[in-house]
Amino acid sequence: MGMAQEFKAFAMRGNVVDMAVGIIIGGAFGKIVSSFVGDVLMPPIGMLLGGVDFSSFAVTLQAATADAEAVTLNYGVFINTVLDFLIVAFAIFMVIKLMNAAKKKEEAAPAAPPAPSNQEVLLTEIRDALRSR
Repeated sequence: MGMAQEFKAFAMRGNVVDMAVGIIIGGAFGKIVSSFVGDVLMPPIGMLLGGVDFSSFAVTLQAATADAEAVTLNYGVFINTVLDFLIVAFAIFMVIKLMNAAKKKEEAAPAAPPAPSNQEVLLTEIRDALRSR
């Protein structure tokens, strides 16, 4: 099998396509969460803390000079990113929890026992006939 055919067989498997769709949706969801944290969640928190803008929190490692800009450690942006991650992780946790609960409900429903085979029916009839003698 040639490399191109092997790759095509791999790429067209259901799991790979599902994974690709999930990654694309996850990327879009990540942008929504970033906007939520940066534009909706952090401004009220900053206001409650006295008008603080978390994205501007930084430590200057080296002051700006005429030749170079200041070198800063932007830990406020890191705080926003950590909140983004926590919200995305919690959302994924909830989706997986719902999927597992639905799966358990499917598994919990007992399947009807299979009907006995013709041989079993015949043997049962023979056994019952011998007992009745």
